[in-house]
Amino acid sequence: MLYDKSQTTFYGISFLILTIFVLNFEVYSQTKLSVKNMEIKITSPAFKEGGNIDSRFSCQGADFSPHLLWDNNLKNVKSYAIIMDDPDAPGGDFVHWIIFNIPGNMKELNENVTPSGNIPPEVKFGTNSFGHIGYSGPCPPSGKPHRYFFKIYALDTILLHTEAGATKQQLLKAMDGHIIASGQLIGLYKRI
Repeated sequence: MLYDKSQTTFYGISFLILTIFVLNFEVYSQTKLSVKNMEIKITSPAFKEGGNIDSRFSCQGADFSPHLLWDNNLKNVKSYAIIMDDPDAPGGDFVHWIIFNIPGNMKELNENVTPSGNIPPEVKFGTNSFGHIGYSGPCPPSGKPHRYFFKIYALDTILLHTEAGATKQQLLKAMDGHIIASGQLIGLYKRI
């Protein structure tokens, strides 16, 4: 087979055009995602951003979930989901709370939300890293304070096909492509 310089040039130019198209599409996709995924401000009267979480919300106290409030001025929100985790745990990310299908018209969760109380019946709870369904508060080993992230997601859907008891990974997969906005609140807790 003879070497054809014009054919090589054609393939080289075609590859270059395809590469430019793919890169432009990637930039467009990332821009579109960042516009869609707006920020929600989430707060708690129980602790300030970066502040200490009271022991009554931990395994050393009543182990109540804290009161949480968030902005509710977004359009087309069908439901909210909240994941609380501890990235400072010795084994890596440790999930303390998964709650989803919170109605889109809600703007707060009261203190001490449980699968059987203080919450509308359509709300579902996932399985945390303790193997429990519902909230299990901060319970770090002795030593330095751990950070606890309360992450909220506003969704354009209700996760009808996601069962109670879902793990964090299962919930994140179910939410993929449905997140309108998100936000987080970080609290600190050190074992007394």
